[in-house]
Amino acid sequence: MSTVPDSLRLASYNLHKCRGMTGPYAPERNLQVIAQIKADVIALQEVDFRYGDRPEALPRDQIRDATGMVPAVFNGTGRNSLGWHGQTILLRPELMEHAQVRRLPLPGIEPRGALALRLPGLTLIALHLGLMRTSRRAQLRRILAQAGRLGHDRLVLTGDFNEWHGDRGLEALEPMHVIAPGPSWPAPFPRLHYDRFAVSRGIEVLDFGVHDNDMARQASDHLPVWADIAYEPRSAAPEPGISGRIDPLPGE
Repeated sequence: MSTVPDSLRLASYNLHKCRGMTGPYAPERNLQVIAQIKADVIALQEVDFRYGDRPEALPRDQIRDATGMVPAVFNGTGRNSLGWHGQTILLRPELMEHAQVRRLPLPGIEPRGALALRLPGLTLIALHLGLMRTSRRAQLRRILAQAGRLGHDRLVLTGDFNEWHGDRGLEALEPMHVIAPGPSWPAPFPRLHYDRFAVSRGIEVLDFGVHDNDMARQASDHLPVWADIAYEPRSAAPEPGISGRIDPLPGE
C-alpha cells in the first residue's frame, strides 16, 4: 500500500468559472495552468456556474487526462455540481485512497462553505471567504473551531481569503503562520494578495510563490498560488503554532 509523503506541493486557484477576465468560456486554459503547477493537492474556487442548479464550469471528465489529478469525493451543491459553494479539491490519484472530505458550513450574509480534506497526519481546509470583513472574521473563527474537532494538530488553510490587508480581518489566525505568496489579483496586472496559506505548528514551509505566466493571466482573474510544505520542521524555522505571525505585505 502506498503511503502519504511527508512533503507536498499545495496550491490554490480561483478559476472564475473558466471565463478569464471577460470571456470566453475556455476551461482548457485553466486545466493547462493546473497541470503546469505540478501540485499534489490543489484547492479550487469558482468551479461551478453561479445560477440555477450550479452546473460544473470545470469539466470533470477532462480533469485527469489534462492534469493527472482527480477530484476529491464528496456531495456537491447540486446534482451537476463539481464543487460545494463553488469549491473542490484535486489530488494526485495515489493520495485519494487516504483522503476523507468533510463539508463545513460557514456563517455570513452570503452562502459560503469550506471543505476539510483529511490525510494521514494533515488536515487541509479549502476556503473562499465572504466579501464583507465581518463575515470573513466570523468564517475564520468557525473554521478554526471546527478544525479543532477534527483531531489533527497539523493544519493548513488555503484559498481565496478575499482580504487585501495583511493585518486586518485575519486576527483569528494569529496562532498560525499566514503566508501571502504575492499579488494574485487581478491576473493581468496583479496588485492584491487575496490568495493565501495559513499553516500550524509541525509544518515547515519550504518554498512558495505565485504561478504567473501568459496563460495564467488569460485563464482567470486570479493567479494561482503554491507552497511546498514538510510535515516536520527540518531546520530551525520558527514554529508558527507557538509564536504565530502574519507576514506583512509590501508597503504596509
